[in-house]
Amino acid sequence: MIGWEDVYKVVVAMVPLYVALILGYGSVKWWKIFTPEQCGAVNRLVCYFTLPLFTFEFTAHIDPFKMNYLFMGADAISKLIIVAVLAFWAKFSSKGSYTWSITSFSLCTLTNSLVVGVPLIGAMYGQMAVDLVVQSSVIQAIIWLTILLFVLEFRRANLDISSNTNGSDGKDLEGSNVNAIDNVRPSFWTLMRVVWIKLAMNPNSYACIIGIVWAFIANRWHFEMPSIMEGSLLIMSKAGTGTAMFSMGIFMALQEKVISCGAGLTVIGMILRFIAGPAAMAIGSIAVGLRGDVLRVAIIQAALPQSITSFIYAKEYGLHAEVLSTAVIFGMIVSLPLLIAYYAILEFVH
Repeated sequence: MIGWEDVYKVVVAMVPLYVALILGYGSVKWWKIFTPEQCGAVNRLVCYFTLPLFTFEFTAHIDPFKMNYLFMGADAISKLIIVAVLAFWAKFSSKGSYTWSITSFSLCTLTNSLVVGVPLIGAMYGQMAVDLVVQSSVIQAIIWLTILLFVLEFRRANLDISSNTNGSDGKDLEGSNVNAIDNVRPSFWTLMRVVWIKLAMNPNSYACIIGIVWAFIANRWHFEMPSIMEGSLLIMSKAGTGTAMFSMGIFMALQEKVISCGAGLTVIGMILRFIAGPAAMAIGSIAVGLRGDVLRVAIIQAALPQSITSFIYAKEYGLHAEVLSTAVIFGMIVSLPLLIAYYAILEFVH
């Protein structure tokens, strides 16, 4: 049973993130330390250095031979359900949009498992649950964030090539209308070639893959990472989450309003994060036969707050960053009572 001491542990884990966020906000809004151009450079530092090293560092230290593959299967089914629903909505609904489908997928599926999930779910269900949360984080980094990165690069390449073909600026299109694509569409293989080149130059696309390869080798033959290599990774990777929150604070300071996406989109984002995502995970878990505490952990970890990485990608690729920043901030505020409510309700599920 979760108690006040356990709640305090979660608060202790979350408060430093908001300190970093406030420092980022104040550095632009109050103290005028950074210019808008410098703010973009800070976000790129996070996107291309601290986050990839953070991803590699935690991926490299898991034991892939002890992963719960039924749990992984449930997670995959839940995300495929969401992809199918969003694709159907984008294709057949008059209000459907592929760009909003990308953002909705992030809102439904990508969670902040390590910062909030590990202390909270560990307090609820113990070390078994912590292992499952870390496993879900690794799979999220290896598969789903990589797919998201591919889709965002594909979209950017499409916009860039289309705008260059028509003699117009890849940034005016993105800034004015994220759905705008001119009549001249480049060939599929031209796009794919551009996308793969971009992915090859982006450390986020292979940091987690190198990490999991090292994890397999290290656990199979009992290797340890050399201390000089470990130290080189840690000096930057430890800054990953903090600099991501700092970058989010900078982004908020550059907006006219703190909640720049409006109340309506905020509510929709919260519904997708805390209802649609867990519901899909419940379906996937039941489909593969999860029961007991593993089932409960699967549903609760799907209701964790929004992934900070999803905001960094949204900012870097110019796609609904204001929605993702609001989802991260509000999600971390409302997640604690909601997750405790989930915990109480799921105690009646056998």
